[in-house]
Amino acid sequence: MKTSYLFIPTILGISVQSSNLQQPVPAGLGDHDIQVYPQELGLEASAAQGVKLLDSIIKSSPLLSFHRSIVQIPSISDDEKTVGDFILDFLSAHNFTTEKQLVSPDTKDHDERFNIYAYTGEKRHVDILLTSHIDTVPPYIPYSLHAPTKPTTSPYKFNRTDLLIAGRGTVDAKASVAAMIFALIETLEEDQNPTASLGLLLTVGEENSGAGMKFFSNSDLNPTPPIFRTVIFGEPTDLNLVAGHKGTFGFKVTAHGKAAHSGYPWLGTSAISSLLPVLSVLDGLEDRSPEEGGLLRGEKLGQSTLNIGVVRGGVAGNVVPAFAEAGVKIRLAAGTVEDTRGIIERAVEEGKGKVKAGNGIGDDDAGIELSFDRGSLPQFFDTDVDGFEVITVNYGTDAFSLRIGEGGHRVRRYLYGPGSIHVAHADDEAITVGEIEEAVRGFKRLISATL
Repeated sequence: MKTSYLFIPTILGISVQSSNLQQPVPAGLGDHDIQVYPQELGLEASAAQGVKLLDSIIKSSPLLSFHRSIVQIPSISDDEKTVGDFILDFLSAHNFTTEKQLVSPDTKDHDERFNIYAYTGEKRHVDILLTSHIDTVPPYIPYSLHAPTKPTTSPYKFNRTDLLIAGRGTVDAKASVAAMIFALIETLEEDQNPTASLGLLLTVGEENSGAGMKFFSNSDLNPTPPIFRTVIFGEPTDLNLVAGHKGTFGFKVTAHGKAAHSGYPWLGTSAISSLLPVLSVLDGLEDRSPEEGGLLRGEKLGQSTLNIGVVRGGVAGNVVPAFAEAGVKIRLAAGTVEDTRGIIERAVEEGKGKVKAGNGIGDDDAGIELSFDRGSLPQFFDTDVDGFEVITVNYGTDAFSLRIGEGGHRVRRYLYGPGSIHVAHADDEAITVGEIEEAVRGFKRLISATL
């Protein structure tokens, strides 16, 4: 079920950002309605009461306090060191054995970047691995608290689980990071001698390159044949299990022409005019059937999608452009990267044929070049644990980058987490208290099922 977020002011127009109030926790602050009587207080007192109440909900919970701490530390991709150090200290204080897996060294221009690998007991190569990422997309948005509705009655009531927590990373993926860690802590507290060893991998660079997971994949922590039996990926899934997500495939189309004065365009060759017919054909590939040369479709993941995300060209309005390029990203629902590459190559050839004849462009290539990324296949996951709805998603995850070696037993993979992908990466990224707390229970059910 998707969550609709209504961003309105909290009690009497107060929304709480970073707060250092040392407010006692209200007695009996549980999963029930919280009452506030704003009309019985003066305006200034009501505002302070509202701030203290919302802040106390977070302070009353070690889980929510930890989540707030890691969200308040900016960790945009390539700048994850500070949040990584904080999490390392927290895990060490809770009796995890921790390792820094150095992905990039400390240099004059950049701080070091490292994955966090943590485990319990003496077994370094664990049976069950929980993994998520600690980097976020830009820009940084401060942490803030918002009551779920505007007060219209007296007493004003709302359930603490509906309190909205906003800011960059609150959903993607620091909610999963916090819920995973506390699921592990609670599992170990409830079962002092689990039959399987448990581990945690928190990676850097998931949002822009997959650098952290790729590094882990090629390290001694990921032997072949594999030792771990289960991997649980944490991403925003609205608390559902994910059956699969699309692959990804990017490419660039470049057009070369000849510069000239715009008053005498016949003396030049417009690279933009060459590029546009090609982009028009590419933009229509979703609407074509595969039999007609369109993008492939899958039974589980539906239609492959194509996005022309970047177009650049020219230097000025009065100059015939000698260069133009476009960056394109496809989300693959079926087939192989090679299959889709062939579809793109044929579409570009079709576009070249639409370029106006006699405009000075070479007959063979129409000034068009293609360059491809490596691409990643669609990913499919296990969904055999009771108590969850099952969905598919269009986004990618670190599952692309985790290489699981051949031989030995089959490794089960699950994708689950709190929050909606519809607000991740957006200005209104936010999650409720209830979603984070339910995710702890969900991760514990997944751990228990695999134990």
